[in-house]
Amino acid sequence: MKTTISTILLSLLTISANSQEGAPYIHDPSTIAECNGKYYTFGTGGGGLISEDGWVWQGGAERPGGGAAPDVMKIGDRYLVIYGATGGGLGGGHNGRILTMWNKTLDPKSPDFKYTEAVEVACSDGMEDNDAIDPCLLLDPDGRLWVSYGTYFGTIRLIELDPKTGYRKKGNKEKDIAIDCEASDLIYRNGWYYLLGTHGTCCDGVNSTYNIVVGRSKKVTGPYVDNVGRDMFHGGGKMVINAGDRVCGPGHFGRTIIDEGVEIMSCHYEADFDRSGRSVLGIRPLIWKNDWPIAGERIKSGTYEIESERRGYSLELAVDFVRLPQERERFWSMDTSKPLVKLESQKLEDVISGWPSGEIGVRAGDYMFRPHQHWSVIPVKEAGGYLGGPYYKIVIAGTERALAATSSKELTTVATFSGGDEQLWRIEQLTDGTYRIMPKRIPGETGLNTTYVVYSAGDSTPTLAKYDFKSDNSKWNFKRQDD
Repeated sequence: MKTTISTILLSLLTISANSQEGAPYIHDPSTIAECNGKYYTFGTGGGGLISEDGWVWQGGAERPGGGAAPDVMKIGDRYLVIYGATGGGLGGGHNGRILTMWNKTLDPKSPDFKYTEAVEVACSDGMEDNDAIDPCLLLDPDGRLWVSYGTYFGTIRLIELDPKTGYRKKGNKEKDIAIDCEASDLIYRNGWYYLLGTHGTCCDGVNSTYNIVVGRSKKVTGPYVDNVGRDMFHGGGKMVINAGDRVCGPGHFGRTIIDEGVEIMSCHYEADFDRSGRSVLGIRPLIWKNDWPIAGERIKSGTYEIESERRGYSLELAVDFVRLPQERERFWSMDTSKPLVKLESQKLEDVISGWPSGEIGVRAGDYMFRPHQHWSVIPVKEAGGYLGGPYYKIVIAGTERALAATSSKELTTVATFSGGDEQLWRIEQLTDGTYRIMPKRIPGETGLNTTYVVYSAGDSTPTLAKYDFKSDNSKWNFKRQDD
């Protein structure tokens, strides 16, 4: 069925790599929806999760009707919810019913919170080659509303709804578009329709083999073909995400666009090995490679070179370059009979005494694997997060010297990390695989920062400027140095 470190720092490394914080326990989550500044997702059984920031999730979302594998979409000023009432072997074999209902809000505490009566839009009789469960919604760019549904017990089917009523479009005939998957999702991007299906086995905890595959088509009705030309109606599908980082069984894909070039995918993991093997909500960056979706990577605790996409220069402290001692040999007359010697890398203790004790500026320069170019990137658990990730501190490795934003929208480093919002960083992988780096808040300004990023104003001049996905000045790469 259907996202040298002190002891104090080590305690922060327990943040799960790919599942969310709080109590993110859910199965078959809907696409994440935003309502009045909060995030919602609904799951099998009628309940769901709510998050204030997109990172820490708790129970509390409400959806009547029970059943399984809902989806939700905002259309106009209302939310359309669709779900499977039975099917999938849930209390009625494979006699399935797909139903829709509306609500003005997803906030159960709002006076406007009231679902309309559920309306059936599709069904299966338990004998036909389809199981009416696991529905998902796609609002086509031309305004047409589509639903795909089905499980391994037959085909994946496509139907059309009226986006004004949520009812089945009059005269619409269902179309079979895929086999050998379930918990499907439809998305549209750059002239392509994508069908994402969940393949493998579910509902078996750490032994579940769920993974998500994809095919694409120029028409919403298919055929959906994978990267090597296999039709999903004959079992094709390119891998989008599978098990890794102590979570397994990803299923029930959902896509959320945060900004230009910033997208996330949501899913559940059948089992989180660090949370008693429970089913949990997972959120990952979504990247696009040759117009194919692939699950990206959230930055993990570690030491990195932070490299500008603009020129390839490395973010570094603005301190003097200290030369390494070396016995030089002229390359045209070197004595190759001499034994080779392993040269030691420059150590922090060799240079830190020469650094100023107060604030030190930041620049970009040629990477030379020096201490002033190595940054420890560490999630700060108590700082919360954003949709898809925690806030991080970025400090020179082996120290508490922290990268910080200034009120003049520049970059500096302070001698000690204090946990202030100007020292907390939002790091998001972009759809091209690079990253943007944003301070949580700019000193002197109200509200969270959602505009300004670390930016290469020149080859060697990092600053803060407005995010522009079309410019490499906004983009950085993290190259791990402590493996």
